[in-house]
Amino acid sequence: MIKKKVFYLDFSLLFNMQRELDAYIESRHGLEGENLLRRKLLAFHVELAELANETRCFKFWSEKEPSEDKVILEEYVDGIHFMLSIGLELNLDNEIMNYPRGEKQFGKNLVPFFEEVMNAVTRLQYDGGRMEYLNLCLAYLNLGCALGFSSEQIMEAYMKKNSVNYDRQNDGY
Repeated sequence: MIKKKVFYLDFSLLFNMQRELDAYIESRHGLEGENLLRRKLLAFHVELAELANETRCFKFWSEKEPSEDKVILEEYVDGIHFMLSIGLELNLDNEIMNYPRGEKQFGKNLVPFFEEVMNAVTRLQYDGGRMEYLNLCLAYLNLGCALGFSSEQIMEAYMKKNSVNYDRQNDGY
């Protein structure tokens, strides 16, 4: 049986929070005005791989269970940070603020969702346009739905991780 959830994120709030965090990081590291798109895309790839590793969805050879939902959610939210940061780098932060509310399906087979995100990142790397970014956002948000997370869980986890990211900057991370 396929379950459905209503999924909606407040992108205005998220982009504003990410803009402030990015500015803080760039200021602390002397990166103001530097094009960081390629590094942010690579960081997103790494976070996506870490997320896949925690879900263990591709590890057909292993009987070990996935990590706890809390761990998987934190890894997912790390990707949200970079997804937003990429949008800011491309000046597309106004493009997905009205992501439609709706029902998304989720289930056990996560591999196609990860593949869709990987393909979207690759298309964005090579084409770098508005539609490619929107497709990346949609694919990543659909992955969040497939993982079974609610928009409320994602928003709460994002806010917690945002605070952790500031603390890390202040501690010389």
